[in-house]
Amino acid sequence: MANFFLILIGFFIIIANIVGFISYQKKKSLYAAAFTILILAALFGAIGGILALLIIRDAFAIFYGLQVGYYLLINSVIILLMAVTVTVIKQYNNK
Repeated sequence: MANFFLILIGFFIIIANIVGFISYQKKKSLYAAAFTILILAALFGAIGGILALLIIRDAFAIFYGLQVGYYLLINSVIILLMAVTVTVIKQYNNK
């Protein structure tokens, strides 16, 4: 059962990053991509929680689903830190 949720976490991270990249391509903003991944973290965390409840059929199964959202939140924070770093570097080079 744990393998299923690890695969689910990997799949959702890949999908969220692809959608974030598409958002970046459209808006040319790393902040928009980080925000998109943050919103997808909540969405995929809820989907993971519902899947865990349906598969395991236990009240504590929701925590498996929340792990999916947790890893996506970490992913979103990393992208946000990258966006801030790129902005600082661009501002430093423009002076």
